[in-house]
Amino acid sequence: MGKAGERLILAFDFGTRRIGVAVGNELLASARQLDPLHARDGIPDWAVITRLVDEWRPDLFVVGLPLTRDGEEQEMSVRARKFGKRLFGRYGIACEMVDERGSTREAKAIAREAGHRGNYRDDGVDGIAAVLILEGWFARQEGLLG
Repeated sequence: MGKAGERLILAFDFGTRRIGVAVGNELLASARQLDPLHARDGIPDWAVITRLVDEWRPDLFVVGLPLTRDGEEQEMSVRARKFGKRLFGRYGIACEMVDERGSTREAKAIAREAGHRGNYRDDGVDGIAAVLILEGWFARQEGLLG
């Protein structure tokens, strides 16, 4: 396992139909999106996640925690936490939940600037949101360390 400051991280933007995925290196504090995972009512194809884990060998999972504007938990928070617990249970890799408030809105703004037509149901921004979640996690780590 990589030591703190050098870890490889897989980040997820949990959703009931799609789960955004990003991979990042803590040392470089850089993240890039991977193909989103399709989900059925929040349940992903675990074989696809296993392939991601085998390919990237992450030291840590980061999962976005969807909270209300006031920072309260909601039904999607519970489901995202359950997803994080399942990641840990299946792969034995630590999982941190991260406040993701605003990441989807910011991801849509980034996509619009890049020419997105606004049909987010067919052409989602889950991967961009996962990158933003991971970049936010990196920024918090730097704040803790620096």
